[in-house]
Amino acid sequence: MKVASAVSALALFIISGTALADGRIDRIKETGAITLGYPESSVPFGYLDDQQKPIGYTVEICEAIAAKIKTALGLAALDVHYNPTASATRIPLLANGTIDLECGNTTNKADRHSLVSFAPTTFVAQVVLVARKDAGVDVNDLSTFRGKTIAAQAGGQTFKLISMLNAQYGYGITVAPAKDTGETFLMVSSGRAAGSVNDDGLAYGAVASSKNPEDYRVGTKGLELAPYGILEPKDDPEFKKLVDTSVVELIKDGTVARLYDKYFISAIPPRGINLKYPMSEPLKRALANPTDSADPAAYE
Repeated sequence: MKVASAVSALALFIISGTALADGRIDRIKETGAITLGYPESSVPFGYLDDQQKPIGYTVEICEAIAAKIKTALGLAALDVHYNPTASATRIPLLANGTIDLECGNTTNKADRHSLVSFAPTTFVAQVVLVARKDAGVDVNDLSTFRGKTIAAQAGGQTFKLISMLNAQYGYGITVAPAKDTGETFLMVSSGRAAGSVNDDGLAYGAVASSKNPEDYRVGTKGLELAPYGILEPKDDPEFKKLVDTSVVELIKDGTVARLYDKYFISAIPPRGINLKYPMSEPLKRALANPTDSADPAAYE
């Protein structure tokens, strides 16, 4: 029984490996389908509406990419499937072929390039602090959190950054792990944490989604710039070229800017919240000169 199971597992591995080795383009042609990974609670990048349908700024960019792939490959139809992801699962799901693109809020970091590729940048975040107005801290001065607790998403870049700064300056901050943006904000709203650290787009989304947005402050002094790119599979240059070309076309024809206006400065479903967050200068520069660089200096 064990031998049979081992043989079956090996056969499955070989079949899966062969399918992946053929590349995404061959598989998309063969199946007539593409699978988009998305986060379920990263307002406004990727989340669920009141019908449990994936929507969001990056989700819609990916859907537009899928439409361009359909045209480029001359397909009569292309089914778009969706698969939820989290910070801990997005790279493994891309690597094993479960998803073809990850459409959320993943920071383009150089140390991730050994595992995945990134499409040209479609958002440039600043890592900021968020706190209740009555918390007795300054969201633009990390030192005022000395000896207090800051919530950060476990496994994310913000958790690594705040931990590094805490160690570097000896603030004695307790960095409390949370599973996602929603939980980091809940820890702040419930008083379990003096503040949270997050990318500004997500921070504005969390505050705008709260019962009393006026009770919170979002920092304006960023701790770090964080360019976001749609995740692509590693070592598939043909597919990367197709996706990257599609992204650049969507930037040049104004689609990305229109989607930005839709999700950042307009009322968004399902509750009609408005982040009131105009496009930043770093993002304007990135869209004017598309790049998939992981270097924050490229966006300054």
